[in-house]
Amino acid sequence: MKIQKIGALGAGQMGVGVIQVFAQAGYEVVAVSRREESLQKAVRTIDKRLSGRVEKGKLAQDEKDQILARIRTSTKLEALSDCDLIEESIPENLALKKEVFAELDRLCKPETIFGTNTSGLSVTDMAAATGRGDRLLGMHFHNPAPVMRLLELVKTIMTSEETIAAARQVGETLGKTVVVAPDVGGFIVTRLFTPFLLGAVHMLEEGIATREEIDVSMKMAVNHPMGPLEVIDFIGLDTELSIAETLYEETKDAKYAPPLLLRKMVTAGWLGRKTGRGFYEYPAH
Repeated sequence: MKIQKIGALGAGQMGVGVIQVFAQAGYEVVAVSRREESLQKAVRTIDKRLSGRVEKGKLAQDEKDQILARIRTSTKLEALSDCDLIEESIPENLALKKEVFAELDRLCKPETIFGTNTSGLSVTDMAAATGRGDRLLGMHFHNPAPVMRLLELVKTIMTSEETIAAARQVGETLGKTVVVAPDVGGFIVTRLFTPFLLGAVHMLEEGIATREEIDVSMKMAVNHPMGPLEVIDFIGLDTELSIAETLYEETKDAKYAPPLLLRKMVTAGWLGRKTGRGFYEYPAH
């Protein structure tokens, strides 16, 4: 099946990047979110990002206009019914994802491929909630999706080789390097990266170094663009806690056990950039 029309479910931090990536690659994109204001904000964000590229001479104005024209928005799941592929980027809640995929399974044509952008939840559980386990896989973009060059495809024991091949082809048209991982907690990147991030929180918690010392050390010594505590603020402390809990529950490996400081900060509502306070403070603009 030739994939031409893509559904993007979710318009949050990851969702907006996914919408942009597909539209930039020439696909017709149907962006769906329950909240109209989220969709409007997503389109404004993409417009602003593209305008910046136009100002720098990296994108022609007519190309920008064409990209935006390929994006259609809706608050109804039914708008996704005739899409060839649907990429889900809703919050990291397994019950919610299963419910949404079960509903999409009823609404969509039989050949539609379902992708989930989860960074660590069981893709098999989501597939089992549908009648098309062979056509559901993980399509894990990394944040920010328009910039990060990797796409992890996650293959369950049900996912067909045809589905993997179709998703790989789409990923390559996006300019991504594609890797295939089994459906184990954290896949490749999150499984490797989570202990590193949690280790930084433990180091801060134990008073070994300050937040600035931890972050600048990693940026200067190993050339990371952001320090680990800055990264957690960027992705959200609640998201990082959820990832750690999921990995610890699956593996019972102590390196995935969430630090007490992380739990307390989430309880306090200090979730990072999105709330204005995490390991650092972010004044409202």
